[in-house]
Amino acid sequence: MPRYKLIIEYDGMPYRGWQRQEGLPTVQAAIEKAMTQFAQHEVVVFGAGRTDAGVHARGQVIHVDFEKVWKADKIQEATNGLLKLEGHPIAVIKVEEAADDFDARFSAKFRSYKYRIINRRAPLTVDLQRALWIRFPLDVDAMHDAAQELVGKHDFTTFRSTDCQAKSPIRTLDKLDVNRVSETEIEIIAEARGFLHNQIRSFAGTLRLVGDGKWSKQDLIDARDSLDRTRCGPVAVPYGLYFMKVGY
Repeated sequence: MPRYKLIIEYDGMPYRGWQRQEGLPTVQAAIEKAMTQFAQHEVVVFGAGRTDAGVHARGQVIHVDFEKVWKADKIQEATNGLLKLEGHPIAVIKVEEAADDFDARFSAKFRSYKYRIINRRAPLTVDLQRALWIRFPLDVDAMHDAAQELVGKHDFTTFRSTDCQAKSPIRTLDKLDVNRVSETEIEIIAEARGFLHNQIRSFAGTLRLVGDGKWSKQDLIDARDSLDRTRCGPVAVPYGLYFMKVGY
């Protein structure tokens, strides 16, 4: 069966996350329904990573097997057309043939996420439910400096959901940068081979406390080393988070 690699973009707000769930709207289920309709056989898609309800994607990667060879353009146009017909804010950005042993999840060497913060006095309009709004000024330099204490290999028990199903809380974080990209926008960039459930949103909420001046860098270190979920800052809202890209 020919295998294809696709890059997917979506607005996460209408969905209960990426993963298929019985009776609930999910991104995976919407794509599978569209592909099954045009391929005329049951299709199962596999994603590089799961996103929670409300989390967006610019560069989610999936792989899929079809029973016959299709042109990449046909897969893209047919899938996008059927998704649009159903009103889904999901788009296939790119399609290419893949090796039989390519796996969107297990072949990945790193995953990159962005968390957007709009830092201004005025409330959000265009960016409503596209970023976290923080009215009062944040100290971005302090946030970035503190964030470096999370880079590397650590036990991230403090920064993972109590519902996280990962066997181990130990992860190696390759990058956690906090940058002011414009007068009003701050972005947090996180890269690692894999992340724990709610890990990046936990980082974002905790670093906000540093930016507000409510926490010092040492407070963050102490929370990290406590291995205690209750020591984490407030988990940031999901709609500020974007799955940006996957490296292979």
